[in-house]
Amino acid sequence: MPLHYSYERCNGFARFILLFLYSRVTELLKVISDLEDSELDGKRVLIRVDYNVSVNSGSVGEDFRIRMTIPTIEYLTKRRSKIVLVSHLGRPTDRQPQYSLAPVAKRLSEMMGKSKVKFTSSNIGKNVRQEIDGMEKGDVLLLENLRFYKEEESNDPEFSKELASLADIYVNDAFSTSHRKHASTYGAPRLFDVRLAGFNLRKEVEYLSMIKDNPSKPFIVVLGGVKINDKIGALENLLPKADRVLLGGAAAYTFLKAKGVNTANSLIDSEHLVWVTKALSIFGDKIMLPTDHVISSSADNGYAAMVKGDIPDGMIGFDIGNETIQRYSSEVGGRGSGTVFWNGPMGLFEIGLFANGTINIAKSMALAYWRGSKTLVGGGDTLEAMKRAGVSEGEVSHVSTGGGASLKYLAGDEMPGLAVLTDE
Repeated sequence: MPLHYSYERCNGFARFILLFLYSRVTELLKVISDLEDSELDGKRVLIRVDYNVSVNSGSVGEDFRIRMTIPTIEYLTKRRSKIVLVSHLGRPTDRQPQYSLAPVAKRLSEMMGKSKVKFTSSNIGKNVRQEIDGMEKGDVLLLENLRFYKEEESNDPEFSKELASLADIYVNDAFSTSHRKHASTYGAPRLFDVRLAGFNLRKEVEYLSMIKDNPSKPFIVVLGGVKINDKIGALENLLPKADRVLLGGAAAYTFLKAKGVNTANSLIDSEHLVWVTKALSIFGDKIMLPTDHVISSSADNGYAAMVKGDIPDGMIGFDIGNETIQRYSSEVGGRGSGTVFWNGPMGLFEIGLFANGTINIAKSMALAYWRGSKTLVGGGDTLEAMKRAGVSEGEVSHVSTGGGASLKYLAGDEMPGLAVLTDE
């Protein structure tokens, strides 16, 4: 049985070809700056962005994903293109007002300054086409939440045609949604003659390709979070290349259980214990696991204790302990060269009692960066952890906008939103 058994559908040669093709994505991607300015002047450009941000009481919270699209949008507005932005927000079951992109349009307008940013509560139809027809060169129009239409996620051909009819050029600047075969990422772009990458997407592919194909040594991987299954592909690809793999969060407890450590009531992914056991047998010399833990009987009882080794019955591990923090911090921040990739928190960092491990990893990432290492951070939770630790985006080499998409790319999984940009 292959280590990464989600690939059982592929034989070894097919998997090799798949990984080879994605290793060439950086070379094949055509970016907006590859076109002459005259080819952009006056053209309607449909940009798939990811504005899936937190919105509370009509106000945008963390706006990192919005900010990351500004270079692409401004490049095109300065070349007198008419910009039509499409995005999703959350997982609405119908047209629920709390999932409207109207607050996002307001925030984007504040960022854009002189450029006009308009918003329309539709995605397709006569009203949208009239709005676009009335746009002046350099204007920006954000359409309503794509997921208000069930046809988006089902990649409906007619919905794809409607989206494609809105513009002359397609641009994908949403790496974080490029692993999905949706209308806005796959169906619609297939209908454009000109399909391009935005600056943010290109940067994501360049950094993640470096990690996947040729990371500078020593190469340290730090993985946390809850689920094992969404990390298996990435782990299988990275374990042979990594010098050390540091595991934290609930993911670590599945590994510890496989080693015979008593994990008590800690969260375990029993379904993948066989895979974990095999991974330990092959790569056990480079996999580092917590040796002490911050524990409690529940997340919300306001009590925590530190324990080394086995976790007592009835207790749950919620964070790595001080000894593990020191070991991990030394591995991450103690070098001035190489590459460090971090995805996923070390514990339930949203609660202060269980945030120390994650905060210290964030600070160690900043230290590694200032000492000269290439440091890459992936995933929304990890970005939030950096903020809590007082570590800015400028204190790492790259912050990915896509957690799940980053892991799938590193695993060599199918990325329809990228493939459609390079198809002839």
